[in-house]
Amino acid sequence: MANVRLGMTTNVAADGRATKTKTAFRMSYAVAIEIDAPPAQVWAALTNADEFPKWNSTVKSIEGEIADGQQIRLVATIAPDRTFKLKISDVVENERMVWSDGMAPMFRGVQTFELTPGATGGTRFSMVEVFSGVMLPMIAGSLPDFTEAFETYASDLKRASETAAKRRMAV
Repeated sequence: MANVRLGMTTNVAADGRATKTKTAFRMSYAVAIEIDAPPAQVWAALTNADEFPKWNSTVKSIEGEIADGQQIRLVATIAPDRTFKLKISDVVENERMVWSDGMAPMFRGVQTFELTPGATGGTRFSMVEVFSGVMLPMIAGSLPDFTEAFETYASDLKRASETAAKRRMAV
């Protein structure tokens, strides 16, 4: 069972399966997966906006620079008629970043990405998104179930990062 608290994803099982937790004013999705590529390789995929929709089948388009203090405009396949304006913050290169949208205390979404180096040179990728606010009970039913999208995201990132790492080693 995932222990997701305040954006921390260290206790999410790294099996590529997403979990969902829900209370009246908080709902979260989390996923983690082991990737056979170094953190810098995974980070390169996560922060290259131009290449993002090429490797990530859950994203239709992304505009802007994925860097601390920047805002990006993202269109997801799960909600193709909506453009999310996400603020990038808490960036620690090759380790962590946060994307957020909304206005606390009404409704807010905060997505945290974490990369943890593995003992054999690989990376543990974790992602959690927390929706919260006083409006959540009224709009939770209109939100899609993100479980499959989270699993696909993690799988796509794993495939892209491992493929790039293999290409790098072959050179």
